[in-house]
Amino acid sequence: MKYIAILSVLLLFAFTGAETETIYSFKVTDISGNEFDFASLKGKKIMIVNTASECGLTPQYEQLEKMYSTYKDRNFVIVGFPANDFMKQEPGTNEEIATFCKANYGVTFPMMSKISVKGDDMHPIYKYLTTKELNGYDDSHVKWNFQKYLIDENGKLVRVVPPGTLPDDASIVSWIEGK
Repeated sequence: MKYIAILSVLLLFAFTGAETETIYSFKVTDISGNEFDFASLKGKKIMIVNTASECGLTPQYEQLEKMYSTYKDRNFVIVGFPANDFMKQEPGTNEEIATFCKANYGVTFPMMSKISVKGDDMHPIYKYLTTKELNGYDDSHVKWNFQKYLIDENGKLVRVVPPGTLPDDASIVSWIEGK
């Protein structure tokens, strides 16, 4: 009888979608208008960050680029999502944002098209990142520009990093290096 009860519970989980998604199920548009498939990042650690060009935290682009340059050949990637959700600090077009990032910070990590990271028009990838039912990790909300989401090599969310924590924080470096 115990066996039947346990089997019933397992089958219930199997058929109710109890298994959460991974980041690999998302396709987005990059800053140049091309499709970007997160499935292409399988096996890599990923840092997703919402960015803004006119924010007090904008200088984090420098550390983001340094981290990307240092670890991009070690199965790590940063994916930036410009967003104008906080005090209209990302007012530019995709073209203007790309030019700003390259000219001021030499950004070479993948940048996506400008999206919304909160509210009624929140992009589906941010719904995934902020909803425990979808990400299997935790509910969160994007507090400000430059909040970071760390995704492991299996495409699962493993940590939410506050906006004020620099990209080269020792805890993030340890995570990337597997320490």
